[in-house]
Amino acid sequence: MIESTQVAVVGAGPAGLASALALAALGCEVALVAPAYDPARAAQDRRTTALLSSSVMLLKNLGVWQNCGHESAPLSAVRIVDDRGDLLRAPEVLFRAAELGLADFGANIANAALVGGLEAAAQAAPGLCRVETLGVVRFTPHDDSARLDMAEGGSLRAALVVAADGRGSLARAGAGIGVRTWSYPQAAVAGVVRHGRAHGSATTEFHRRTGPLTMVPLPRDMSSLVWVEEPAEARRIGSLSDQDFASALEDRLHGLLGPISCIGARVVFPLSGMTADSMGLNRTALVGEAAHVIPPIGAQGLNLGLRDAGALADCVAEARAQGRDVGGTDLLHAYHDARRGDVLTRTLAVDALNRSLLADFLPAQALRGAGLHLLANIPSLRRLIMQGGMTPVGPLPRLMRSDASIGRVGMKA
Repeated sequence: MIESTQVAVVGAGPAGLASALALAALGCEVALVAPAYDPARAAQDRRTTALLSSSVMLLKNLGVWQNCGHESAPLSAVRIVDDRGDLLRAPEVLFRAAELGLADFGANIANAALVGGLEAAAQAAPGLCRVETLGVVRFTPHDDSARLDMAEGGSLRAALVVAADGRGSLARAGAGIGVRTWSYPQAAVAGVVRHGRAHGSATTEFHRRTGPLTMVPLPRDMSSLVWVEEPAEARRIGSLSDQDFASALEDRLHGLLGPISCIGARVVFPLSGMTADSMGLNRTALVGEAAHVIPPIGAQGLNLGLRDAGALADCVAEARAQGRDVGGTDLLHAYHDARRGDVLTRTLAVDALNRSLLADFLPAQALRGAGLHLLANIPSLRRLIMQGGMTPVGPLPRLMRSDASIGRVGMKA
């Protein structure tokens, strides 16, 4: 096993793999510290991810999308249906990518296919090596590097550690970065289903008193499902027989997609939130769920993590061009400043939307209904909201632009 590297990426989820590929593309010596890739285990993940067009562009620029894009479905519209049962029902709102002159907002893809595409690109990437380990058991930052101790007994030193090891990140804790956490009185049922009517490449969100029920297109006549309920009800729904589950879902969808069949494996998970106090400290940069966790609403979670990867690559490219330390305090401060506004804005927006569905306070209901009326009837406001949902706060990372040029030393936009 190697004893030192310029950058160590801890964790091989999508945000970690994207970070490793982006930094290797700059010419950094990168070690991906994670368990061996197991395609059979990856295939057990039945979740999907809705990627915004900027995230798809990042994957194209990193040579990933050609490995997995054929397994995705375009997202050309988003339909919002008020299903709270309030006295005054708000009108249906349809956001169409064509209103912005776009073919689609992005694409939906199975997590297993996405990770497989990222892993294939990582295996072929020059300057990127994999350090297979059951896990990092100790993280110790020093003035000039950080040390990772492995479960098997070896260790690795790196000038910069990219913590992509999830919400319980050991690297984040070792770097002394605190977090703020919260929970919701909700749980989600996630899975993949087949339906009798075409989805028309449109995502549909039913806004209900217990939370949203969202159907997101997949290839052919399939869609992914995220169904939010109170925890006990979510567990009950998740344990239903396939036939009873299909019947319950057809009822909740009001027949929108026709008969439901081919119910895949379902997972039930609690909804919670988390934000780190800093995006970078003590030779450690946080990406993905090591930095932020939000409910699966509005296709923001992984897209935030991929923007983390792109922004970190920008900061490292600038540091390398100026001959500065890629794990130094200046770089970590720049990375924190680049990401904090985007993360905070998205976290607050998703939290406010989710809590507005749970609120029975009449003025809150009226305000929410009035907002949907305005969106349904004022095209300019609708376009403004769509643009805001797709565009991060602050500059778009260079790897997320169609004209990005990647070199072995830096990037040019």
